Amino acid sequence: MNTGYIALGTNIEPRENHLKEALRLLKAHSEITIEKVSSIYETAPVGYTDQADFLNMVVHVHTSDSPVELLDKCQEIEQQLGRKRGVRFGPRTIDLDILLYNHENSKTERLIIPHPRMHQRAFVLIPLHEIAPTILIQALGKNVKELVRELPETDIKDVRIWMKSESVEE
Repeated sequence: MNTGYIALGTNIEPRENHLKEALRLLKAHSEITIEKVSSIYETAPVGYTDQADFLNMVVHVHTSDSPVELLDKCQEIEQQLGRKRGVRFGPRTIDLDILLYNHENSKTERLIIPHPRMHQRAFVLIPLHEIAPTILIQALGKNVKELVRELPETDIKDVRIWMKSESVEE
């Protein structure tokens, strides 16, 4: 069984419904078991800022899928929930990004593991820290807790808890 961490993000209403539906669709795959779910955090957009705030979370999964098979399922869920790829870093109904897969470091045309910008993004690291603070990001030689400590304080303050994890799956 393989271990993965997937970041979910949305900023098109109904945001909460998009996250919960993405979780439901992940669970519907017999090859994927959701082990842990972070709280949902609200954050201002990064990059393209003329858009609504995002809801972000991270899930820990076990899967028999290969990284590319897991990517295919994540992209299928994005399509099912109406994801349109237009403006880079622009508005989206749902975004599912594979952050980590086992302790692999790989780079293909379709997928880079670990996610290449995760260490710069408080909206990814804060929810990941909630569910896996000591997991090592081998490519960086640091665990999540260390990466969070390196974030600018202003970035950390911009990640606000929106819904506690125990309420997410209700």
